[in-house]
Amino acid sequence: MNSRTVMQLGLALTAAVAAVPLVDLATADSIAGHVRDAYPNWPATEVAKDRTAITVYLGTVGLLGIPCWLWAIRSAGRGSRRAPVLAGTLFTAGMCMALFGLTYASAPYERVLPLPYGLLGLLPCLAGLAAVVLLRRERADTPPSVTDEATAGAGRRAPSRTS
Repeated sequence: MNSRTVMQLGLALTAAVAAVPLVDLATADSIAGHVRDAYPNWPATEVAKDRTAITVYLGTVGLLGIPCWLWAIRSAGRGSRRAPVLAGTLFTAGMCMALFGLTYASAPYERVLPLPYGLLGLLPCLAGLAAVVLLRRERADTPPSVTDEATAGAGRRAPSRTS
């Protein structure tokens, strides 16, 4: 499996994770149950407002991840030497968002986001970690002559490689 395949998997996981809260809203509505558990005395209108805010947050974070995956896939597909750095940066940002979602608490919530959603947010991060590792390995396995040819066409000096 190569880095592009793993990044495409990450893209698919991100899209799925972004869609899950919307599907839940239309079916089981577990987010509303989560809000009712935190605020048992709230009227239905207040529960609906909080449920909507949580659902919009989850969907927005997921939707923001999609262009990031597309950017990383495009960068890797072009053979950019910056692809591993870009993937590492995007992985770090995504992991920070996922950990925030998993751990953020605000009274009376033990966790603002339901635990299953926090854990789901980590799935694309696993693909991101695998992509970063594979990109670095692929970069290390690239013969210097291929790198020299790719950078020579851009009018740049090829980076020196030392063992």
